[in-house]
Formats: sequence, C-alpha cells, structure tokens
Amino acid sequence: MVVALVGPTASGKSAIALAVARAAGARGPGVELVSVDSMAVYRGMDLGTAKPTPQERAEIPYHLIDRVDPDEEYTVTRFQSEAREALAGIAGRGRAALLVGGTGLYLRSVTDDLSFPGRYPQVGVELTAGLEGLGPPGSPGRLDGCHQLHARLSELDPVAASRIDPGNERRLVRALEVTLGSGRPFSSFGPGLERYPPSRVRLLGLRRGPEDVDRRIGERFARLMDEGFLDEVRRLAARPRGLSRTARQALGYRELLSHVEHGVPLDEAVAEAVRRTRAFARRQRSWFRRDPRIEWLDADDDPVTAVAARLGSDATGSNG
Repeated sequence: MVVALVGPTASGKSAIALAVARAAGARGPGVELVSVDSMAVYRGMDLGTAKPTPQERAEIPYHLIDRVDPDEEYTVTRFQSEAREALAGIAGRGRAALLVGGTGLYLRSVTDDLSFPGRYPQVGVELTAGLEGLGPPGSPGRLDGCHQLHARLSELDPVAASRIDPGNERRLVRALEVTLGSGRPFSSFGPGLERYPPSRVRLLGLRRGPEDVDRRIGERFARLMDEGFLDEVRRLAARPRGLSRTARQALGYRELLSHVEHGVPLDEAVAEAVRRTRAFARRQRSWFRRDPRIEWLDADDDPVTAVAARLGSDATGSNG
C-alpha cells in the first residue's frame, strides 16, 4: 500500500507521518516514510527544510533525504527514478510506504508517472550567464533580470508563466530553456498536469485554514532562528563550492543568504522569508486543491488515526 500525505508547508504533515509510522511499527510490519521535498535532498540543509532529527531517522526508515551535496543540482527526473527505487524496496520488505511532503510536481512525477522534456544545456547556460551579469543572486539587478525573463516567458508561454513565481530563477530558466530549445511551449510537455487519472497512490491532504498556516509559519521561522538557522546558512555559504542554483532557491535560505552575502538587514531578510513562505503555502494549497483525487483531512480531527486507517491492515497490524 502506498499513501501520500500532502498539504502546505507548516501544516504539520511531518509530525503526523512520524506518529503514524511509530504506531504502525509497534503493531505490525510497519511503515517507511518517503520525503517529497525538493530541498530535503540536500545534505546540511537541515533546519530550514524541517528534516527529521538523527534520532527520528534512527527510529523510522526515511527515504530521499540527504541525497546530494548542496553545491549539486537535483532534478525532478532524478527524484522520480529514486522514488520508484525506494517504493520498490519498501514493497519488497512487505511494508507500507507513506509519501509525505509539499513539492507538488515531485509528487505527481510518482503518482502519475509523468514524462519530462529533455535538456538544452547551451540555452540554459546563455540564459544563466545573462542573469549573472546583472549581479549576485538576490540582488536588485538579478531580480529585475528574473522579472524580464518572466515577461519573456509570458509572451512565449503564458500558461507556464502563470505557474511560476517571477522571482524563481531556476524554474524560469528551465521553462525558457525548454521553450527556446525545443520550439514548443514548456507547458505543452505537461498535459498530464491537467488530467488526474486513477493512481495506485492513495492521496490524503491535511487541511488547515490560511490564517492558521500563516501563524504557524511565523512561529516556525522564529523557532528556527532560535535553533541556529542563521548559523546553518553561514556554514553553507562558507563551503568551498557554495550552494547550487537550485539549493539557493530554498525558502528561508535564499533570504538569509541575502543577509550573509549581501548585507541585507537581518530583520528585513526574516520578514521577507516569512512573507514568501506564506505566499508559497497559498500556491501549494491551490495546486493540491485542483486534484480531485485528494481526500482532505482536518488537522483538528485526529489525522493520525485517519492516515493509519487509510494505510490499511498491513500497516496498522489490525484485521480490518
């Protein structure tokens, strides 16, 4: 049995998944957790991605965490391949798999076996070089360049542009790379995203009100700062090869890097991180709510029991 628990950031998915796995392990063959988070794949990016602690990882099997160093690129295609391998291994051990996370495209790559467009590296290099000439990541000039790319994408592929934050350099470059390199709109490669066929994965969504999520995001970021998030970002920035373009886009990291590397006042960086995370949570909610296959669970109605029940008797050790 494969179940996915999705929802916006800071909605409590990880804590619920951990509680489900603990309960299942005490009663039956058990549950293994598969992270569906495009940034938890990076080693050393721990606090800001809300990774499980070493103690939790020693207790419960986790997959697709700490796959690459932060100076490397990691793609949805690689995630898809590694997720398939992880799920096959879990099934082979006679256990249930619980996918948990909020990266919508990564989830769809597994639930719907999506195919992805090829790479056009020369086009990507040229687009990136144009941005690099405008200043370092996060600088006003670089952000202006991203907005110019977004305007260009809006002319060539308005559907793709409507789905991409004008400040998301990595996704903008990728969309234009494919559009210019292939001669086809980037959005035309993803018709599957507009369809929701039957899936072998049972999809559950954790529902919280927007105001509740906003509050939790603010509280979580304050807690992360108390736990040493800024020191973590400083260590990452000091690495000989730094962070990859992909890793730099991570919420929280991007804003604190602007403080560490470019002197943006810390209070401004933190406020921007909270603002962008709240906006991202709203986009996540919109993404998941388009999927009619998702069964929504209220966060206040004992979601641990509900998720365990959907995982079935093999996971819970019950007879029905």
